[in-house]
Amino acid sequence: MPELPEVETIRRQLAPMVAGRTVIDAASHPSAKFAPAVEIVGATIETVGRRGKFLLFGLDDDRELVVHLGMTGQLLPRAGGHDASAADDPGRDPDDPFVRAQWWFGDGGGLAYRDVRRFGRIRVVPTGVYEGTLAALGPEPFSPAFTPDHLYRSVRSSSRHLKTQLLSQRPVAGVGNIYADEACFLAGVHPASRKLTKRQAEALHGAIVEVLRQGVANGGATLRDYVDAGGDAGANQHHLHCYGRYGEPCGRCGTELRRTVLDARTTTYCPTCQPRR
Repeated sequence: MPELPEVETIRRQLAPMVAGRTVIDAASHPSAKFAPAVEIVGATIETVGRRGKFLLFGLDDDRELVVHLGMTGQLLPRAGGHDASAADDPGRDPDDPFVRAQWWFGDGGGLAYRDVRRFGRIRVVPTGVYEGTLAALGPEPFSPAFTPDHLYRSVRSSSRHLKTQLLSQRPVAGVGNIYADEACFLAGVHPASRKLTKRQAEALHGAIVEVLRQGVANGGATLRDYVDAGGDAGANQHHLHCYGRYGEPCGRCGTELRRTVLDARTTTYCPTCQPRR
């Protein structure tokens, strides 16, 4: 599933491509998960933002188009003009059955939302009026609100595994399976821990910021389906310390990295560098 670095990479690429452009037509798969795509016809996209793993397209009519990529979602620019001949096709792309929504711009070209497994979703909401996971997100990891003390207090209030808490998005927004494993490894804390000391919270805070910044700098990690807005793979998979590397030697101490399952999530860790206390 695309996490903050992957979504931020796409945001940065799409912003100069779509900001200031007016949607003259749209189409979607009939599922309620994608049908709201057609609600923005006539609106102009003013901004492209991000909150956690959500993309937020700010419109000129005090609404936002909210896109969550799920596990296999992709947003890909389309060249050329509006093809009216495809009007009866739910995705209006007879060459790609996995396109779930498309938008066309008045000055030519458009944007397609492609999602093989259909775990993503599209919504249109009044600006800043959110619900569900988006409304309950913790602070952005690069914001002043995300501090070691905030992380310590967030984790202290729960008895769940540390990794599960990170994946809940409440201690910090945007961390998923990849970057939770990486941050725990870098901080030397066991992902199955249920409590953190203040010193561990400080180390984990710094590790979260570091691994996410690295992920953004490398254009995200492509392990299976993720591609950026240009259709290219990311490079951060070549810089991961532990995620997906179980059975290999730890880069720090040489101990074989182990794999376990925490609350249905496969997790990799080093038993020596990340002792469970």
